[in-house]
Amino acid sequence: MVLGELVRLRPMEPSDAEALWRWNHDPEVMRWMFDGYAQPVSHVRKRLEERPRNAYGNVLYGVEVLADAKLIGLVRLRDTEPETGIAELDIYIGEKEYWGRGYATDAMRTICRYGFDKMRLHKITLTVVTENHAAHHIYQKIGFVDEGRLRQVFRRDGQWYDMFTMGLLEGELR
Repeated sequence: MVLGELVRLRPMEPSDAEALWRWNHDPEVMRWMFDGYAQPVSHVRKRLEERPRNAYGNVLYGVEVLADAKLIGLVRLRDTEPETGIAELDIYIGEKEYWGRGYATDAMRTICRYGFDKMRLHKITLTVVTENHAAHHIYQKIGFVDEGRLRQVFRRDGQWYDMFTMGLLEGELR
């Protein structure tokens, strides 16, 4: 487990399938994320059961509240290559009552610290829809900088949106 100030990061378990399924089928949670096709909860559980163990190339953690061990979201460092020391970060908080209370910020800092300290990464990257102002603000707050703009790559409600590419170098984490 990896400890932050408000959250604990721990490996995802098959017993987490119901929460993951619920979050992935909540339009408000998935508003600014690629959501794919609906799946039954049994498929989500099977995917978690068959998922390879965490390794350098792909680390997936559930985000739990330290105070009560409630699972509220997930973070992942993926597509990591030892030759470049770069990983891509995914995060979301699925339990909406925890939005805007510092949990996402703490989860971001915690996974980035883990990536730089334990995985010896040089850089962590991510993409965010330009209209997702809350997420963009959190990323900037902890030190991510805009590195580019991908034009019209995300479609929601019949409209195309741009995405920012952002990066955080080792030593820039705030």
